[in-house]
Amino acid sequence: MGEAVEIFYPNGFSKICNGTTNQSLDDESHHFDSWYEETIDEDLKWSFALKSVLYKGASEYQDIALLDTKRFGKVLVIDGKMQSAEVDEFIYHECLIHPALLFHSNPKTVFVMGGGEGSAAREALRHKSIEEVVMCDIDQEVVNFCRRFLTVNRDAFCNKKLNLVINDAKAELEKRNEKYDIIVGDLADPVEGGPCYQLYTKSFYEKILKPKLNENGIFVTQAGPAGIFTHKEVFSSIYNTIRQVFKYVLAYTAHVPSFADTWGWVMVWKLLFKFVRSHKLMSCILFGFL
Repeated sequence: MGEAVEIFYPNGFSKICNGTTNQSLDDESHHFDSWYEETIDEDLKWSFALKSVLYKGASEYQDIALLDTKRFGKVLVIDGKMQSAEVDEFIYHECLIHPALLFHSNPKTVFVMGGGEGSAAREALRHKSIEEVVMCDIDQEVVNFCRRFLTVNRDAFCNKKLNLVINDAKAELEKRNEKYDIIVGDLADPVEGGPCYQLYTKSFYEKILKPKLNENGIFVTQAGPAGIFTHKEVFSSIYNTIRQVFKYVLAYTAHVPSFADTWGWVMVWKLLFKFVRSHKLMSCILFGFL
């Protein structure tokens, strides 16, 4: 495949990499001793030693890459940013999905904004009470790619309870008459001018999302890096924006090793819940916002 790549530039591949773009997993993968580099901050970079580049391509909306790393296994990278890693994606997705579904007394319907890789839907479908999971992602190519190559989610994509919709999540929620027990935001961070920015605004939460929750409904969203040095990037603003719309709000965090940081989520109740399955969970939530 030509000369080995010695370095990968920030949030992308080295200009001296002569591997073919849009390389499929069905073809021979690129194998070389090299690194992938992602910028965390102006003076901080996060590098991954690679076994190979399994795929490089681009959809209408974003660049896509699937890397096989030595430390974290297969890694999905979109627009130069790691989305999930094989060895620890369960931390992010379990924290995103299970607290909300466990707090709800009888969750039956879930609407996932984004979540194209299928992992959020996979975790929601583990709950026996669930009757339908609507997964709405704007990028058909990313969904097709993940459906084909992320084998851990194949059962979820084949589940009859999954309703896969390719559309802008804001437009899809706005046009639907249904209300949901759980609404999930599995979206990219709200970078101003970015495709997901409008899904983190007070106007969206107040005028579109809140009316689509059932009376005892719960909304949960990923909220970006939440470390001691990084929480001001988006985590604090997401939490404060949501607090302007919902009365009962809880922020929580967990360390995700492949993200090299503590990650945050924000969960809200339309009404104060009347039933919690675990006294321990009840203590946590009361301590959190009362």
